[in-house]
Amino acid sequence: MLTVKQVAECTGAGESSVRLWAKAGKFPGAVLIEPPAGLPYWMIPDTALEGFELRGRGRPVKPKEESEKKPSTEKSKRARTAKNN
Repeated sequence: MLTVKQVAECTGAGESSVRLWAKAGKFPGAVLIEPPAGLPYWMIPDTALEGFELRGRGRPVKPKEESEKKPSTEKSKRARTAKNN
């Protein structure tokens, strides 16, 4: 079992992100330990990191297809022409 800090070091993510992922169920078998005195903490099994992929920052890029491009209107063409002059 690994602590949140150990998982953060292994993945290169922040500890707060690891806690959110654990709460969201991204780590199968993760357990929230709530001691009678002190703060609750997560214990994450080593096997939960197998196959775990850290995606890039921000929103994933949406692929553009030719059919999805908006046709330009006369108004936008005039605005671009005026802007370039």
